[in-house]
Amino acid sequence: MFKNAFVAIWAAAMLTAFVSVSAYAETEASRPVKSGEVEAGGIRYHYQIHGDGEPLLLMHGGLGLIEMFGPVLTMLASEREVIAIDMQGHGRSELGDRPISLEAMGDDVATILDELGYEQVDAMGYSMGGGVVFRLAVQHPEKVRRMTLVSAGFAQEGFYPEMLPMQAQVGAGMAEMMKSTPMYQSYAAVAPDPSLFPELLDRMGAYMRKPYNYAEDVKTLEMPVMLVFADSDMYRPEHIVEFYQLLGGGQKDAGWQRENMSQNRLAILPNLTHYDIGVSPRLAETVLPFLNDDQVNAPWTADDLTRK
Repeated sequence: MFKNAFVAIWAAAMLTAFVSVSAYAETEASRPVKSGEVEAGGIRYHYQIHGDGEPLLLMHGGLGLIEMFGPVLTMLASEREVIAIDMQGHGRSELGDRPISLEAMGDDVATILDELGYEQVDAMGYSMGGGVVFRLAVQHPEKVRRMTLVSAGFAQEGFYPEMLPMQAQVGAGMAEMMKSTPMYQSYAAVAPDPSLFPELLDRMGAYMRKPYNYAEDVKTLEMPVMLVFADSDMYRPEHIVEFYQLLGGGQKDAGWQRENMSQNRLAILPNLTHYDIGVSPRLAETVLPFLNDDQVNAPWTADDLTRK
């Protein structure tokens, strides 16, 4: 039962993503201006550069690939130079011989940025990709100027309890039933070796069964951070609030002149879920002002109140 439920959830997520991708796939703005491979940690990673402007690292969700952002990637690239990377074993990147690890991929992304000539970037990650971006910021804080984490928690206990047994069932035994899903079809279309899909599921299952709690690491972050969740996310609201409080937000009233306001931000986007927030145009509209440092801590003025 759990296996079938998990497949249904992720199939729906990928179907939502790839309907959006197909609508934008032929636009000029959606095509990378550069792409290639970089080796890091013994893995050949695929990357794409989209748009022009200040650099923004973008990491996709688990069992997805760069293209799953659809219109969000296009919107981000209209204002920023987006460096998008397929995670280990995902999309066009190699699976390699090692386990799936957020910590290892955090180090790998730092290496990739160095190889591509980026001293510092803003960073945004969705779901598992948010975990990779988080580890990059913890392990290589000098590489990240600002960070946005989308639908990504800081501890395993943040999920609704019914999610955990479903995640625990992920493994190679699901591969055959997944072959009719957009998730597998998108993987098989670009993966270096599609026959490794069962092995990818085994390693993803091992990754998801491993308990984690990064609360102490959250407290070390000094760069501005924006948390973005859906109002119907897979994370409990209590966990979302605790994450924001660990960052120093939600501790007291901000004050008339915002004098007590944290540098960090929390956004809850209405009428969205964990599975469709990554392709919602509202996501790009929410994060860009923060990433662009658009009066992040400036007090409101009379002009703001009357602006149309």
